[in-house]
Amino acid sequence: MSHPHPFLSTALIALALSACATDRVRTYGGKPNPTPPGPPVIAPTTIPGADDEPTVIVEETRRRPGRPRPEPKIFLLNPGAVEAPDPLGENALVPVPDRWRLAEDLGIKERWWDPYNQNTLKGDRPIWGTKDWFVVAALVSDTVVEPRTFPTPVSIQTTDRPDRLDVFGNSESFVFAQTFIPSLSFIKGSTAYKPQDLEFRLTPAIQYNYVDIEERRALEVEPSSNTERSDFFIGLQEAFFDYHIRNVSDRYDFDSVRIGIQPFNADFRGFLFQDSQLGIRFFGNRDNNRFQYNLAAFARLEKDTNSGLNAVDKPIREDYVLAANAFRQDLPFPGMTSQATLVLNMNREKDDIEIDENGFPVRPALIGDLRGRDYDVAYLGYSADGRKGRLNLSASLYYAFGKNKPSDFTGEETDISAYFAAIEPSIDYDWLRFRLSGLYASGDSDPFDDKEEGFDAIFENPQFAGADTSYWIRQTIPYAGGGRVINVNGRNGILNTLRSSKEQGQSQFTNPGTVLLGAGADADITPELRFSVNANHLWFDDTSSLSATRIQAPIDTDIGFDLSAAAIYRPDFIQNVVFRLSGATLLPGNGFEQLFANEEDDDYYYSILFNATLSY
Repeated sequence: MSHPHPFLSTALIALALSACATDRVRTYGGKPNPTPPGPPVIAPTTIPGADDEPTVIVEETRRRPGRPRPEPKIFLLNPGAVEAPDPLGENALVPVPDRWRLAEDLGIKERWWDPYNQNTLKGDRPIWGTKDWFVVAALVSDTVVEPRTFPTPVSIQTTDRPDRLDVFGNSESFVFAQTFIPSLSFIKGSTAYKPQDLEFRLTPAIQYNYVDIEERRALEVEPSSNTERSDFFIGLQEAFFDYHIRNVSDRYDFDSVRIGIQPFNADFRGFLFQDSQLGIRFFGNRDNNRFQYNLAAFARLEKDTNSGLNAVDKPIREDYVLAANAFRQDLPFPGMTSQATLVLNMNREKDDIEIDENGFPVRPALIGDLRGRDYDVAYLGYSADGRKGRLNLSASLYYAFGKNKPSDFTGEETDISAYFAAIEPSIDYDWLRFRLSGLYASGDSDPFDDKEEGFDAIFENPQFAGADTSYWIRQTIPYAGGGRVINVNGRNGILNTLRSSKEQGQSQFTNPGTVLLGAGADADITPELRFSVNANHLWFDDTSSLSATRIQAPIDTDIGFDLSAAAIYRPDFIQNVVFRLSGATLLPGNGFEQLFANEEDDDYYYSILFNATLSY
């Protein structure tokens, strides 16, 4: 075997090494080696551009072992192209205090009155001098103008119409209310993707209201008082401390606690207890937020009589609420959320005598034997809210049970056993939604036995069957004759309860109950304009308690038809400016006419509402 010439062998080896060195990627064992050995080699790469673009040539170099890789050099073959900026020149990048203030370096300056662009007052970036403390300021103006009619009792002592003697007189009245709600929150933590660490929030409410009514002693207890009343009040609706206890998963499932005056809703639609009260609440979630829970305890604050706002200058009521609920998404099927609720209301106001701001007794209520009472009642409930395809569904079921000590009618301890059910299915067709509504709250069949069967809530605020567009939900119907200063229902409430006041009175389980069947439709005429109509028929479930208190029998169960319509306008598709105009009428049924006959012989009652809500 012959051997090659030594010089030729050396040349072949050099050529092989040169070929290996100029490979784009060197591999060892089938894997790329990011730092191949060998001398540095310049490999020009040409990137041809379009006709109107410059041609770019990038020179890449390989790293020599033990030395850093040189930066690639960029050459522009188009002499008219803009050159790369000098990294040390006047356009060099400079550090900014934080990522939220990058917009300022682009010349965008914030305006404190603008909530739609970056604004420190809206929590868009940290407070100066901090890295994770944010402030959120808000202001809401709520204006209500409301002409209305309802059965107005004639004063026993005097009347402005001495030639007309009747139990119920002129039904016309007018309400104006202006409420300002400022709010200020201090929040620690980046909340874009995880729960906040801390929050302090303060929300007062300032209201001026004016009422004009046609009958004396409807607004104030003194017969000499005018039929007009102006009132001003400042309440405190939120004042709490929120502390993030811990995260329990890498998806930021968490446990938190909130202490102070805070809002709480026991169910989806506000049937049982929706209020802002003093308490402590533990809450959190699990399973990527598909499971949520609340454990809460509240001591109820007294309410101002005329505004309904929290009156923190008055003693706290001996009325306690313990609540627990749990939500599970996609149960029983995807798109539906199920909620289980257990609420306990313990009232210890038997020895309490409360006179409201207008001089009317509210505790104990002036019905039955007029004695004070305590009660313990538990509410066991199930609620569902969600959709299946185009079908939307919201429903709630409650069973109330407990003890009333003593009954207003027997003077003995009685058992409470009452039921409630509500359902509202709806279906969407493009820009239309059609709704059906059904509600049943049991009524008491015998006020003088040892069982109270009338369902009553703690503090209802139902978003149902037209909500406060509905006449029956919006207006309070006074129940004169069977109990002075007693109302059939409460303002912003759907239940017929015979309470002295929804805000200041006690729950009353000897009541006629409520039955409602209704239909409605919502039409999004434009993204700015929504039009809604509702038609509800209402009945008492059982009129035994009405017959006993009125000494009037028989009383028909038919309350009548409640017809309403509303238009909601949002200029520029925003929620910061919302105008609502609604009108509702009650066409009385036989039962209503038997209870509220008057010389006016009213064939209908009406409620007109103009509401303007401006938010910052």
